[in-house]
Amino acid sequence: MTTVVQLKPQPEIADGRRRRGMDNRARIVAAMIEMVRADEIAPSAERVAARADVGLRTVFRHFQDMDSLYREMSLVIEGEIRAIVDQPLQTPAGPERVVELIDRRARCFETIAPFRRAAEAFRHRSKFLGSDYARLVVQLRAILERELPAEVSRDPLKLEALDLLLSYEAWARLRREQGLTIARAQAVLEAASRRIIG
Repeated sequence: MTTVVQLKPQPEIADGRRRRGMDNRARIVAAMIEMVRADEIAPSAERVAARADVGLRTVFRHFQDMDSLYREMSLVIEGEIRAIVDQPLQTPAGPERVVELIDRRARCFETIAPFRRAAEAFRHRSKFLGSDYARLVVQLRAILERELPAEVSRDPLKLEALDLLLSYEAWARLRREQGLTIARAQAVLEAASRRIIG
């Protein structure tokens, strides 16, 4: 009678597999982000696999479905946005602080623009694409209320006008529908904000 001996995988082999798995996962997420940034609104799993240079089965070994891949992508983008939004403001309180907020929001909104377009087109396909944006809106409103001069933040009409003016939706309209450059869009928002603040 022959005894079959089960060999345990060598630790370095198991570690190598784990590293390869982590590398493949990161490449899949990076491929998805690159494709959406290039305005490919809803890349298929097959296209993502080809871009990441992995097999389709590898994509679904790491991600249960496309929504879980959207979720992972959203976490990466959220990290990029936090790096912009969470930096301490440098200017003293007053109108110049709002100018700094506008500059920061411009960078933030330019980062998320392709992902917002994807979210608008495929809200029904991903529960994550919309919820991440809703959290960002709440966070940006809280920052605005905190950083405005007290007399402005206590004025409901001025606060609501500034919240709308400094929203992603206003930024997207200036950039997309009105065709303004980043610098020109910022100049418009700065001029309008100064008039509201007084």
